[in-house]
Amino acid sequence: MNASTGTLAGIKVIDLTRILSGPYGSQILADHGATVIKVEPPAGDETRDWGPPFRDGTASYFVGVNRNKRSIALDLTKPEGREVLFRLLEDADVLFENFKTGQLAKWGLDWETVLKPRFPRLIYAQISGFGPDGPLGGLPGYDAAVQASSGLMSINGSPESGPIRLGTPIVDLGTGLNAVIGILMALIERQRSGRGQHVECSLYDVGISLLHPHAANYFMSGEPPKLLGNSHPNICPYDQYRTRTRPIFLAVGNDTQFRRLCEVLGVPELPTDARFKTNRDRVQHRAELNQILLDLLLEHDGPALASRLLDAGVPVGPVQSIPEVMDDPHTKHRDMVVEMGAYRGTGIPLKFDRTPGAARTVPPAFGADGQAILAEHGFTAEEIDGLKAQGILHDQRRKGK
Repeated sequence: MNASTGTLAGIKVIDLTRILSGPYGSQILADHGATVIKVEPPAGDETRDWGPPFRDGTASYFVGVNRNKRSIALDLTKPEGREVLFRLLEDADVLFENFKTGQLAKWGLDWETVLKPRFPRLIYAQISGFGPDGPLGGLPGYDAAVQASSGLMSINGSPESGPIRLGTPIVDLGTGLNAVIGILMALIERQRSGRGQHVECSLYDVGISLLHPHAANYFMSGEPPKLLGNSHPNICPYDQYRTRTRPIFLAVGNDTQFRRLCEVLGVPELPTDARFKTNRDRVQHRAELNQILLDLLLEHDGPALASRLLDAGVPVGPVQSIPEVMDDPHTKHRDMVVEMGAYRGTGIPLKFDRTPGAARTVPPAFGADGQAILAEHGFTAEEIDGLKAQGILHDQRRKGK
């Protein structure tokens, strides 16, 4: 598919982000047709080294969030590098960065005094650890540390395990998604006002925003959440259960679904038990219900039972491994694995009937497109050679910082 057919065709993004939250967000923009120019420092995006596994010297961590982009490597610590960036921004719609707060200002790229007056239609999207001010303002933040400080770890785990980090970097991913939403909102508003604006999003704020329903429960009850393992504080049965073969997860959200569950399990009278008539009753008698269900479920093959329950309208899923998910017929039907030569990646969850997103190009090699990008922005061959000679433009990673 040609880039011009995506929903964001014609939108140009200068992407200074690295690690995960920013690159995940800019990949979403690129998947949907935006032209994304990834500007890497001379040492490269750190996640190029976050392996194993590696292919051609680049780690899977980088590969997973940087497709559909072009790479140019510039030394922005030098005035000449910043002048190149200004040239790239002349017709850009978005500047996206996640440096430590204040870093661009130190380089003479402050939003209020430099970028905003010079590029009044520019959307400046900024991701930080804790925001620019406040008691933690300007401090660095990584996903796992913010999972801890934002309270997310305190609600994940069991009484036996204690707090546990979520296995996926949910704060980074959630921050990337929020940043993309903010960018799209700002682009829509610019159609009315003709003006760009600063869009700011922090890992800490997003971590707190992801605390539902635990924060809502706390605000209403005044009671701090307890570690419940796989159980849900507000719903029952909503938990992982062992079967004769493989575990399944029951997510029974209402009384009708509970009645259907009991019919499939051969105990249609159970919903008439005063302990289990309503969800409120079931939550209050969670331990008794879980023991009854466990005794029943141990008689069944997990995947086969899950299929029967789904057909009956009961939300349930067998606990599958990553290889099993990637080979699942429904995953393939939904195009949630994409392949381009040796590249394999997760698919695009947003589906459009007229302007679908697509994986068009594999993640770029370091600085692979630098000379071509500069030529497209009016730099002569002599200027490009000069930038390389001055150590402004790089096509090989510089070792160290």
